[in-house]
Amino acid sequence: MSGKSSLPDRLFLVANSLFFIAVGLVCLIPWIHLIAKSVSDESAVIAGKVFLWPVEIHWDSYEFVLFKSGFVNALSISLFVTVVGTSLSLVFTTLTAYPLSKPRLKGRNLFIMIYVFAMLFYGGIVPNYMLVKGLGLMNTVWSMMIPYLIIPFNVFIMKTFFEQIPEQLEESAKIDGASNLTILFRLILPISLPSLATIGLFYAVAFWNDYLHPLFYINKTNLKPLQLFLYEMIKGIENLRLEGDPERAMNITTATIESATIVLSALPIMILYPFLQKYFVKGLTIGSVKG
Repeated sequence: MSGKSSLPDRLFLVANSLFFIAVGLVCLIPWIHLIAKSVSDESAVIAGKVFLWPVEIHWDSYEFVLFKSGFVNALSISLFVTVVGTSLSLVFTTLTAYPLSKPRLKGRNLFIMIYVFAMLFYGGIVPNYMLVKGLGLMNTVWSMMIPYLIIPFNVFIMKTFFEQIPEQLEESAKIDGASNLTILFRLILPISLPSLATIGLFYAVAFWNDYLHPLFYINKTNLKPLQLFLYEMIKGIENLRLEGDPERAMNITTATIESATIVLSALPIMILYPFLQKYFVKGLTIGSVKG
């Protein structure tokens, strides 16, 4: 049999490649446009001359955002909430999903129904606000983490993964005298890294992009995360612009500051994603049995 592809196969590969190149450009062009605007001269941006290539490049907008507007403090708050919140969420999600994956757990069906109910029906903003206020979490970074440590959908993803791990692994460990926690942390979790990385990225993106909850729970300026800071910067952009040096203010405008802030806000997640992409390729159902 000849190793050459048939003409229909080659046409399909070409069409498929062109399609995904087009999809990639659709996603990439707006990002390139933002970067070009953020480093372009004010007059060129106002005149609409900037599309994919900057005009009269300067970095005044980035310097203003980084050093004059409180961006660094908001960034540090978002990084803390994302890192700590994601770590705690992974711990609690794992400790919840692993027992639920065992049919021998007493009351398992009841617990599963509770989580299904929580996934389908949202309590509402007012009950959540009253809960956070009653717990004394208002104006603390914990108000952006503790009420949202467990997302039922992620629990079911982890539960499904744990159910697909062969029982022989645990049975052999129990014969050697391992406890349930030992089995979980020394046997199950090491082969669950793809699933943990995937769920961790879901949580990280949710914490990083969270805007609504800080808007309700945070009033102190020094505790506002990046997304809330971005909203307030865009809303009061002219006042922030006037706080800068008059000479540098000539080179920045509302559009350039907005673009610079959006680029800097999205950059951390964009840097993180390539390191976790390989776990998506491996999938959520990786496991093995050693003979």
